[in-house]
Amino acid sequence: MQVNDGKVRVRFAPSPTGYLHIGGARTALFNWLFARKNNGTMILRIEDTDRERSTMEDVDRIIESLHWLGLNWDEGPFFQSERKDIYRQYAQKLLDHDLAYYSDEERGEHKAIIFKIPHEKVVVDDCIHGKMEFDNSLIKDLVIFKSDGFPTYNFACVVDDALMGITHIIRGDDHISNTPKQIPLYDALGFPVPKFAHVPLILGKDKKRLSKRHGATSVQAYEQEGYLPQALVNFLALLGWSPGDDREIMSLDDLIGAFKLEGISSSNSVFDDEKLKWMNGNYIAQLPFEKYKEQVMPYLNCAMNGSINASCETVDYILRLMQSRTRLLSDIGELTGYFFNDEFEYDAKAVEKRLLKPGVIELLQNIAQTLEKIEDFTEHSTEQALRDFVEKNQISGGAVIHPTRVALTGVMTGPGLFEIMFALGKEKTIARLKRTVDFIQTLGVS
Repeated sequence: MQVNDGKVRVRFAPSPTGYLHIGGARTALFNWLFARKNNGTMILRIEDTDRERSTMEDVDRIIESLHWLGLNWDEGPFFQSERKDIYRQYAQKLLDHDLAYYSDEERGEHKAIIFKIPHEKVVVDDCIHGKMEFDNSLIKDLVIFKSDGFPTYNFACVVDDALMGITHIIRGDDHISNTPKQIPLYDALGFPVPKFAHVPLILGKDKKRLSKRHGATSVQAYEQEGYLPQALVNFLALLGWSPGDDREIMSLDDLIGAFKLEGISSSNSVFDDEKLKWMNGNYIAQLPFEKYKEQVMPYLNCAMNGSINASCETVDYILRLMQSRTRLLSDIGELTGYFFNDEFEYDAKAVEKRLLKPGVIELLQNIAQTLEKIEDFTEHSTEQALRDFVEKNQISGGAVIHPTRVALTGVMTGPGLFEIMFALGKEKTIARLKRTVDFIQTLGVS
């Protein structure tokens, strides 16, 4: 039965032949935003007529990825493999009206059915590209049913979009060549032609179509790397679409309120990994701490092989220090490793720049002695002790802070020095200063 309720109806129609690609996720998002903006309906349709490549495992992966992104649909999922009888009825209608014919070749149980393409011009007023003209005299007659008894993509797609009342077809530019083949089918079957909006491709920085050689390309891979779904959705929405101002961090409500098909660029978009990481870091920083901890702890446990040698209070303190510095949840092991591993390696550049200067050994020894005298080892007390040390010895604060940081962490960047000391505690802080002295001496520096 054909749906025609006068409201906006869109569909996301993936083929279950792999993971949900980032380009497919953006197409799903644009459909979802358009439906929500217009109080419409979004349908999920699984186009699984490719029997050799389609799997239920991939169906599950696609559905899981859509759920993770928060792109809930209103109807479906519908499976084309379960609708063969419907397609057969409409193919028979074309045969009955002499608009299609059987192929002379018989390769299986069935004969292929071929639609007669009218030799005329097809004009499409695309919502993104504007007016497009096609000369169908250059197109061969179209196979609509294969000899294996399954419909082809172009035919099943037209029948489903018509019967499901789809008003707007928002899909990738790679489907533009299918449009002049599909419109004659709508006309031949007496179906209204929906509006088309073909979304340009996503390219890598080398301006070639985004693929595995550019890194992660599936939604599941981004989830595993430690991206937040709200960050990925925000980034994808702005990949080829603009709200018309300079906003970059936008909530779902913001995106829905601003979304228009006319805001989608007709040019291809370049995927910027660094921009996505920056955006993800912003979203991580905005998480309530308990939510951040819940999401980041699996990555920390994995990095530490399930053995974290610190109290719960200390772990919380360290995670709070790192929340605003975390761009990917999976970075947490590298960011915090030195807190939990006393045998960390020193960064070579840090050693050369901070530890090999004359007098560093004596300096670290004196700092250790100064810290040993502190009874209540806190951020405030360590800071005050080192300020007094700097003033007493008439040296710069940097001369103390820089080598001490490398001694305690092995690197030149990170949280504040006194926060690091407090997280490590008095015993570990002093032990690491002494360990660094021994390390420098092994290099033959006095």
